[in-house]
This record gives sequence, C-alpha cells and structure tokens, in this order.
Amino acid sequence: MSGSADTASGEWRRTSPLGFLLGAVMNLRHLLLPMVAAFFGTSAERAALYVVPVVLVGVGLTFLLSWVAWRHFHYQIGDSDIRVQRGLLSRTVRSVPYERIHDVTLEQALIPRLFGMVEVKFETGAGGKDELKIQYVTDAEGAALRETVRARKSSKTDTSEAEGVPSEGGSRVLFAMDDRRLLTFGLFEFSLIVFAVLAGATQQFDFLLPFEPWDPEAWMDWLAGSGDWLQAFGFAAQAIGVLLALATLGLVGLVTGLSRTVLRDYRFTLEETPKGLRRRRGLLTRTDVVMPIRRVQALKVTTGIVRRRFGWHGLSVVSLAQDAGAGHHVVIPFARMDEIAPVVEVTGFELPSADLVWQRPSLRHRLDRAALAVVPLAGAAAAAPALNTYLGLGMTAPLMASFAPLLVAIVAGARGYYLWRHDRHAVDARHIYVRRGWLSPKLDIASRIKLQSVEIVRGPLARRRGYADVKLGVAGGTLELVGVPVEEAQQIRVAVLNSITSLDFSRLAG
Repeated sequence: MSGSADTASGEWRRTSPLGFLLGAVMNLRHLLLPMVAAFFGTSAERAALYVVPVVLVGVGLTFLLSWVAWRHFHYQIGDSDIRVQRGLLSRTVRSVPYERIHDVTLEQALIPRLFGMVEVKFETGAGGKDELKIQYVTDAEGAALRETVRARKSSKTDTSEAEGVPSEGGSRVLFAMDDRRLLTFGLFEFSLIVFAVLAGATQQFDFLLPFEPWDPEAWMDWLAGSGDWLQAFGFAAQAIGVLLALATLGLVGLVTGLSRTVLRDYRFTLEETPKGLRRRRGLLTRTDVVMPIRRVQALKVTTGIVRRRFGWHGLSVVSLAQDAGAGHHVVIPFARMDEIAPVVEVTGFELPSADLVWQRPSLRHRLDRAALAVVPLAGAAAAAPALNTYLGLGMTAPLMASFAPLLVAIVAGARGYYLWRHDRHAVDARHIYVRRGWLSPKLDIASRIKLQSVEIVRGPLARRRGYADVKLGVAGGTLELVGVPVEEAQQIRVAVLNSITSLDFSRLAG
C-alpha cells in the first residue's frame, strides 16, 4: 500500500517489507528469559557447546517463520468488507463487513515506533478474542487505512474520504495532560505490583539463587548468624530499621505507580473530531483511538479512596469496542469535575442535576444481605467455646475463636449499612444514574434510548420480601440496579422499554 489510490484499489496487498523484521524482533522477546536462564544455569563449557548453537538456531527459526508469515499475509480493502488472507500450509481467508467493525485503532510499540511503523487493529465486538489486525504499515498508510474503512463503513460518497485521505479539519482539544498533571496522577497510582513480579520471577528461577528464598529457617539462620549485628543496636535501632523498610516499600510503590502511569498516559490528548473522540497516549507503546460518539452507550465516572478527597476523578465511555481488554475507553484519566463536564456534554449525556431525586435500594434487601453474612459468623462465634471445650483446648483459644467471627460479623453489618446509605439510583427523562461505593464511589450514566434490554431478576428470598434486581443491557456488559422495590422495578422497565422503542436503532448506527 503505497498511497491513497492503492488503498482504495481493491487489490490484494502485502504489508511493509520491514514488517517481518519487526515481527521477528518482537517475537524474540519471548526467548529472552529462557536464553538468560539457560546461560546462567549451565557451566561456561556447556553453554558454549550446547546453549549457543541452540540459541542461534532459535533466532534463525524466528526470523524464518516471521518471513514466511509476512510473505503469505495479504489484505484487501473491498467495497463492502475488508479481507485478510494468511497461512502457508493451511490457507485462511477472513472477511469482515464494514458495518461489523466498531472501532479502528492504531497502536505503536516502542520498536515499530522507532521505524515509523504502526499496527492497525479492527475491533469487531468479539470480546478481544479474535480481532482483525494488520501489522506493520507506515504511519501515513495506517491513518489512510483507518479513514478509508471509516468512510466506507459510513457509506459516504465524499471523494476525499473514499480515497483514504485523513480529514482532521475541525478538531478541537477537549482534554490534555501536561507533565505536571501526569506526575500528580502517578503519585495517586500507588502500586506494589513490582513485588508480585519479583516474587514470580524468584519462584520461576530460584535455582539460580545461592539460597532458598522460600525457606523460613534459612532466614532465621541468617538473622542468628550474619544478621545478628542488628540485635547489637537494641530495640530502638530495630524499630528504625522496620520504619526504613516500610518507607522503602512505600517509595517502591510510588515509583512503580508513577512509572506505569507515565508509560500508559504520557502526552494524553483527547480531541473532538468529525469522526468522534480521538484519544492518543503512551510513551513506549503509542495508541491512537477514534471512538464514534454515536456508539457511546454509557459513561463511567470513577475516583479513588484518596484522590476523591482532593477532587480528582476519571471518565470512561462504554461501547462495543474493547480497550486493553476492558469494555470501556478511558477518555479522561485524572481531572476535576469542571473539566469532565464539557466532555460529558459532547457525548450527548448529562451529569446528575442538583434537583435529581435519588432512590436507595430497599432496606429489606440490605438487611437480608447483612443477615446472610452475619448469621453464619455469629453462629460460629457461639459454637466456638463448646467446640474448644470438647477438643480440650485452653481458655484463650475459645475466647479468640469466639471473638474473631463476632468481630467480622460486626464489620460486615456496618459495611452493609454504609453501602445502603451510599448506593443510590435515579431515573430522569433521558438517563439512568447508578451511584455505588462508599470509600471510592462510582457513577454510571446510561442513555435510556441506547439500552439494549431490561431484565427483572428475583430470587426466592427477593420474591418473599418484595424487591428485585433490574439488569439493563448495555454494550460490553450490564448495568444493574440491586434491591429495587418490585413496584419501582416494574415502572423502570416500562419507562425504559418505551424509550427503546421510541427510536429506530438504525439511526444510531455509525
């Protein structure tokens, strides 16, 4: 594909010849850890005799297989669909109609980005399991390919769009994160995932370590031997050592969260374009996603335990397309509500008004949930003394065995009460709002017109107690109103069904 004319020619085409080299280099990452383990796990003589030849053969096969895959990969931009043909021995031809393509994403990992190459992904609403992708083409070719697919999907007759010429005119920036905002966001993304990674790596490659990291006796022997110098400084020094260890743990968590945030959201920019919301972000892997506004079915406003105290929130749009395995796209990761409000308005939704009437779930529902959690624990607390007496244990054991379940029961009951106070829902003429959570509340906003289904679910206890769960079908999942009184649930179902049937959904396709 050398230009816009070729893009619309309808001929079978190959990707860039540089693609097979990039594919081979990317696949070599999977051989890196086995090669390192093989080198360190054998002696120098055996490594030179066995490991090096095996590694060279593996690298050669990787490049050969990558070349074969590139040589037998073709794609075609037809009038009604896009087709991909691949395979040497088993030939596969896949055809996807344009109306089944929900989104087109341009993604650049670090190595392809250095060479100006991009991977084009076509989201088809298959849950991310079998999406169509073309790798690798140049930046300009990828943008032209995306515009061509979008133009033919929309069945437009404009000549410039049919030829795949990107039309960025009329775009405006809705939100952008500068370096200061990015660093502030990273400080709130505290994470200890690095310790999980190190623990997993230690478990996989423990044979390379000079000691057994999972043996408690080995650590006790070290403290009694080489580590006995800690005991010479007394209790104060040991306490300072513990504080330093906790401070180091916190520092590592901050650095990890900051690193992940910078890698994911570097130069985060959200624009409004004639095609929809365009989001670009990433340091090493740069992604460029365009989300048609007409396909947005719901919004999610989120926050965190700490960041909500400082007024920081995030905004995501829910659509059929997938974003890193999730059924929603993050359009604003870290902002104030006055910055989120204009983006909500652009999507055609509205934030809850000050005079909106909120409803709590049925108190019976919350009491039943609390009882189901508390009663078994209270029973365990009551039976613990008799059980310990029968087993002949000491007096301390029965007290602890009774106190622990009772404490958990009290905490569960208090949690249920606070959840009941903070879980709310509201319905107006256009939207359904669901607010959940106490420490880190979340707000879901769904359009009544764009909902796909309404379901009322009642279990045996709910039927007897007079409440139900209302499940609303949206793209990528469900929106649920739990513990709603039956009369209110039926009213919501009727109202939503009237909204759904009031508009032909073909008018919303895009």
